[in-house]
Amino acid sequence: MNKRSAPPEEETVELGRGPQDDQDRVGDGETDRPGGTPDVKVVDRRWWARDTAESDERARSDKPSYIEELETRLADKDKLLTDYAARFKAAANEFEETRVRLRKEVAKDVEREKRGVIASFLEIIDNLDRAIEASRGTSDDNPGVVKLLTGVEMVRQQFLLTLSSYGVAPIDAGGESFDPNLHDAISVTPVTDPAHEGVVIDVVKPGYRLGDDVLRPASVTVGKLAPAPE
Repeated sequence: MNKRSAPPEEETVELGRGPQDDQDRVGDGETDRPGGTPDVKVVDRRWWARDTAESDERARSDKPSYIEELETRLADKDKLLTDYAARFKAAANEFEETRVRLRKEVAKDVEREKRGVIASFLEIIDNLDRAIEASRGTSDDNPGVVKLLTGVEMVRQQFLLTLSSYGVAPIDAGGESFDPNLHDAISVTPVTDPAHEGVVIDVVKPGYRLGDDVLRPASVTVGKLAPAPE
């Protein structure tokens, strides 16, 4: 069997050869070689072997169009998600601030209503005090009045204990120096002792505190030093 010898293959390998190199090769007689030696030319087609800008451009051009579209859509989605997260955070902060403000307003409303209800009960205590004061003048002549007076005093004391459980306490005014924050001067009483000048002489209506706040100031008469007679 006769085997045909294959003609020598020409391998192309180009590595950035310039025109001057081709002329030198022709001049040296390397182009036409009689022994069938192939002319080797090297062509480097690896895109990553080029400069960075050209490599990036080649990398982008090698991506299919649908990949580029998906990347663009993904970037848009990420931006939209970031925007939604910022809006949610702002809304959550606003909701928290509103909740705290409403809680404070509700607490103030509850405290105001509590003060109003307790203040309305103080009139009942005032009426009990008037009844006790009026009954003491006739208790010696009528034994039945004594028992009634004792019952009313017990009711008053129970009432005060109930109010005390809510933080209500009477204001000590008798014999104290007049304090406009605690006392309401409804009249003045002439006094001859300089030590009684500006001092509460009589308590017309007792005052009460609610915690550290004044629930009702005490209605009092204040001593005023009378001028010495000539």
